[in-house]
Amino acid sequence: MKSVLITLTLIFGTLFTPSEQPDQIFNTKLKLTILDELGNVVEGAKVTIYKTQADYNAEKNAVQDAQLTNNKGQVTFKKLDAISYYVLVRKGDMDNSGGGEMVSKLEKKKLNKANIVISDGV
Repeated sequence: MKSVLITLTLIFGTLFTPSEQPDQIFNTKLKLTILDELGNVVEGAKVTIYKTQADYNAEKNAVQDAQLTNNKGQVTFKKLDAISYYVLVRKGDMDNSGGGEMVSKLEKKKLNKANIVISDGV
């Protein structure tokens, strides 16, 4: 009888004990959609992000390699720190200088999204 109870205890303990699963690791991402002044997506725009305004102004020490927007006008930067970033976007004679260069502080372990408008400055 004791051996039956021990066996049943082991079986139920195994069945109802939560399995140890490693925490799924999410990284902080920034998905940017680049738009022109009319709200159309801009394909093939070069997007670079910087940690500091000084680096942004000097266009040096990019956080990651620059990316080109896809046919939906989007790029995604992955494995970022949860901080604010300075964004520089260029395509031909259009850019985003003069406004909206900074993305607010990212939420950790989330896909953060922002829109950036570029114009020809005229």
